[in-house]
Amino acid sequence: MSYAKVLCVGLVGVTGHLVEVEADLAAGLPAVVISGLPDTALHEARDRVRAAVVNSGQRWPNRRITLNLLPATLPKFGSAFDLAIAAALLGGSGELPLLPLEGVVVLGELGLDGTVRPVRGVLPMVAAAAQAGVGRVIVPVGNAAEAAVIPGVRVRAVDTLHRLVAFVRDGTPLIEPPTAAPAPAADGPDLAEVAGQQVGRRALEVAAAGGHHVALLGPPGAGKTMLAERLPSILPELDDDAALEVTALHSVAGLLPPGGRLLRRPPFQAPHHTATVPSLVGGGSGLARPGAVSLAHRGVLFLDEAPEFSKGALEALRQPLEHGHIQLTRSGGGTVYPARTQLVLAANPCPCAKPAGDSHCECTALARRRYLGRLSGPLLDRIDVQVRLMPVRAAELMAPDGEAEPSATVAARVAAARQAAATRWVGLGRRLNAEVEGPHLRRPPWRLPARVTAELRGRLDSGSLSARGFDRVIRMAWTIADLDGRERPDLDDVREALQLRTGEAT
Repeated sequence: MSYAKVLCVGLVGVTGHLVEVEADLAAGLPAVVISGLPDTALHEARDRVRAAVVNSGQRWPNRRITLNLLPATLPKFGSAFDLAIAAALLGGSGELPLLPLEGVVVLGELGLDGTVRPVRGVLPMVAAAAQAGVGRVIVPVGNAAEAAVIPGVRVRAVDTLHRLVAFVRDGTPLIEPPTAAPAPAADGPDLAEVAGQQVGRRALEVAAAGGHHVALLGPPGAGKTMLAERLPSILPELDDDAALEVTALHSVAGLLPPGGRLLRRPPFQAPHHTATVPSLVGGGSGLARPGAVSLAHRGVLFLDEAPEFSKGALEALRQPLEHGHIQLTRSGGGTVYPARTQLVLAANPCPCAKPAGDSHCECTALARRRYLGRLSGPLLDRIDVQVRLMPVRAAELMAPDGEAEPSATVAARVAAARQAAATRWVGLGRRLNAEVEGPHLRRPPWRLPARVTAELRGRLDSGSLSARGFDRVIRMAWTIADLDGRERPDLDDVREALQLRTGEAT
């Protein structure tokens, strides 16, 4: 037999596609040709596979070898095809009877000594195989726990090419995936540690309940960073679908922690202010990799000292904030990554970061305006909650322990508010108030009475509030009503939402 075929999976972003690895061995000068839009790593697979086959005690066929990856029009990236290529090549040469691998997806990178090394993106690869109707997969032993997360798929692992050959030839059992380790106990910063800042705490609670973006402005030491770092502690755990999305993104980025568990806690990303545009939104050579905004999907992206970020990096966030995904196009191909994250910005009032209006501040009014002006109007227009924090007073700082609400208490109210919103918007396919499109809120049955929105309409007509800002205030009003247990927002809810939007809350 001079032809063989083994199944594998290729990734484009976080989307997996079933790939057939074909091997054809023909008479002629010894050579290896790989077709099917392979990248550089795949072109180099011929050298890795040859060394691995020989060092595993198998005979290398000195014939003209053609390897084709179907569908040929789909770009192929990475080294996860190595093991499937080796199996198809040995099958085509007659060394292996490939019947045991029929209908089995084979994944893994080969070392020169024949070891099978873990690869990135195994979780979305196995998920794609399951969606295509494949019920069995073979993965590197280092990825076994990760692959076993996908239900309905029988996962087996290999540590060497020799073990795979023994399984196919003699039926030697493969390695069973380890039992998933228990999730670690929730441990992290707590809202009870924040002194004072009732306005900031309320803003954080509203943001968590509705999925709204937040901007925290105030002097150093006011608690901006403390509040932002505690936002994940009041967010609900991710459900199965969201956890699978988040875990797949971290798997593609190679950042999945050991243990083979779905990531249930909302992720928290806090890039340094020197971060580049590709590190924030995604990039890299060949196929673009996910950036911080995608790694924070279903969680929090915190930009501390936001005016210090480059203008290009900040402006690049506008599209994903609006649409919940980021579309990246590179010469090696385009891909779309989910990016439905909560953005939290923190900024000092001026470059010297001393209290404004105090004799210690060295900045002019123009310098202060220019500093905060680095946050463009179109970007700030997409930030629902914009609050100014005042310095913490001594009485608040020295208050006895136990006076401030802990995260668990606030998280219970947030969970109840999110459940109310999810029930209300189920017909629209939305779960959070921040996700509901403006036209739905301005039409019956969700349109609020004219007396409730009178001030908002006045600000819209005067130009002090944009149409986008109008919709965002209405969304926040619904969130406030959900937190307070009301079926519909009233005038006070709209006023509070407007205060949180304009930074007038004190």
